[in-house]
Amino acid sequence: MEYAPVSHSTSDRRLGRFPSGRDLSVTVHRYEGGAGPTVYVQAAQHGIELNGPAVLRRLHERLCDAEVAGTVVAVPVANPIAFDHRSYLTPEAIDAFNANFNRIWPGDAGGSFQERLVANLWPLVSTADAAVDLHTGMPEMLEHVRFRESDPAARSLAEAFGTEFLLADEDPIEERNGDGGDGADGGEDFAGKFRQAAARAGVPAITAELSNSRTVSRPAVETGVAGVWNVLRERDVVAEPAEPTGTQRLLRDDLPRVFGEASGLFELRADLSVGDEIAEGEEIGTVYDPSSFEHLETIRASGDGVVYSVARGRVVVTGERLASIASVV
Repeated sequence: MEYAPVSHSTSDRRLGRFPSGRDLSVTVHRYEGGAGPTVYVQAAQHGIELNGPAVLRRLHERLCDAEVAGTVVAVPVANPIAFDHRSYLTPEAIDAFNANFNRIWPGDAGGSFQERLVANLWPLVSTADAAVDLHTGMPEMLEHVRFRESDPAARSLAEAFGTEFLLADEDPIEERNGDGGDGADGGEDFAGKFRQAAARAGVPAITAELSNSRTVSRPAVETGVAGVWNVLRERDVVAEPAEPTGTQRLLRDDLPRVFGEASGLFELRADLSVGDEIAEGEEIGTVYDPSSFEHLETIRASGDGVVYSVARGRVVVTGERLASIASVV
């Protein structure tokens, strides 16, 4: 490794063009030092997840004063359309086929509008030696880092990031047996997620789910800054030993999601919250008719494990996901 003072530069990377003729681009920051690995970091694939850009702003100040071996490439707002619309997904008017940016990696140069945007961003990822994707969960989601279970390098990144809970993904079903069927991810296009596409390209990647979307949370930002910096230590990009993390719990995302059959008003069991262990069949909450007060459905756990995401109290419709549980490894 060759450590040298950081040289910082920014550029606008053109991803596509709106019907009006206006270019759609993202700002790319490069922090270059001496010879060494390249680490790619991005945030705001989903427009309401604001703590990721706040993390990268604070890292910018820290990196500009550092000596590094290699290059850090940062994209603070990967999906500017959703960000500008203050929306989790890209509006259907922009792309009715692929509203979720994080289901279509590595993109398609001949595909839908967003698939083409992702395809133009992908070269920054595929040429990196490691990647960090910063997300922000809702208040009812446990703060954690996700990684691909079959990738030991990604696990090392996840452990270095330092959250108490680590969540291991199984390989997508179509990669295990050639079948495109539904898995524990509830029928979502799991293979199109960023960390899975990066893994297929040989780039170890992690997804950090910080807390509190829709607002900048200082504790979440501090967790993100410390986490990314420790990943850079783990990769020897900065000449500091990686800080030891506290006790970490490894979970496996292999249990079916919990869906409701009835529409109504859902109330979570009073003594249950994310991070709690639960047994298969145990009550999670209840769906009521808000007008007649009729008990419509008791929601129960799909397996033994830790609740890492759950609806607290809200209006729900038939088939809506109400909880996610991960088994303890």
